[in-house]
Amino acid sequence: MCLNGWGGKLHTSLLPYLQSTAPDILCLQEVVHSPASDKDWLTYRDGDHILPQRANFFRDVSRALPEHTAIFCPAAQGVLWDRDRAVPSQWGLASFVHKSLPIIGQIQGFVHKSYSPDGYGDHPRSRCAHGIRVYDNALNRTISVTHMHGLRDLRGKLDTPERATQASRLLDLSRQVSEAADIAVICGDFNVEPDSETLTLLTDAGFVELVTTRGFTSTRNSQYSKPGRFADYMLINDTKAVQRFDVIYDPEVSDHCPLRLTL
Repeated sequence: MCLNGWGGKLHTSLLPYLQSTAPDILCLQEVVHSPASDKDWLTYRDGDHILPQRANFFRDVSRALPEHTAIFCPAAQGVLWDRDRAVPSQWGLASFVHKSLPIIGQIQGFVHKSYSPDGYGDHPRSRCAHGIRVYDNALNRTISVTHMHGLRDLRGKLDTPERATQASRLLDLSRQVSEAADIAVICGDFNVEPDSETLTLLTDAGFVELVTTRGFTSTRNSQYSKPGRFADYMLINDTKAVQRFDVIYDPEVSDHCPLRLTL
């Protein structure tokens, strides 16, 4: 499963959903980790962009999935706000892997800029990616899964040199964590349109994008009111391995839809 968790805004729906579905591998973007605070909620402020943030979203999901190995990958440390008090908080993505799946390879790196320890920075901000390689005894195969949260450009989801570089780095990380016979999956909130340079680069490298090629018309739900209905994608290098692929519109657990792949 791949999902942008929206900073845990809908955690009362999200956590029970994750507990009931318990995906073997969960790739989660927009994850907040505030070890200096025991608050449940803090506030993100960026000009007129003000959002409630689940202060320890990484901890919350880890507790909801106790049978999983939890790995947090920070992109930056900035501040969230407890009223007028600034609280240091890390922001990034996380991977959760069921303990029945041995992790036999792992890679973490940046697809845009580098780690920012002194604030989230100007847009487009630092973005990281994480890849894992597991052995699946049921399939008797190795599987690699690499995900990222693509950069946000204030001008929109247009192609840019930064996004082209980002896509190349993502593909390189996937190649580093994979071997030739692996089922390889690349996924995430890419923040691009279906006709983007990013997806062209990945498909030219031998991956098939599953959201658009299987007829899904959006990866957003009613929580998202802006134009542009695509953000999240999942690609695979071997479509014969796909038993089922779904974009989950109900329940609504974020302003993004979970992408669920069964091999």
